[in-house]
Amino acid sequence: MSDAERPARREIEDKMPRGILVRVLLYVFAGHAFAAFVYLLFTLGGSR
Repeated sequence: MSDAERPARREIEDKMPRGILVRVLLYVFAGHAFAAFVYLLFTLGGSR
């Protein structure tokens, strides 16, 4: 491997694949939405 190939390859290895980033953001959003729903259930159930 020559020195000219190394920076390009390192740049590719350092970047996170776009599909994984989208999946992580969806899981974080879904997790927070589920937590908010459970919190709402406990809040409404505790007020009675």
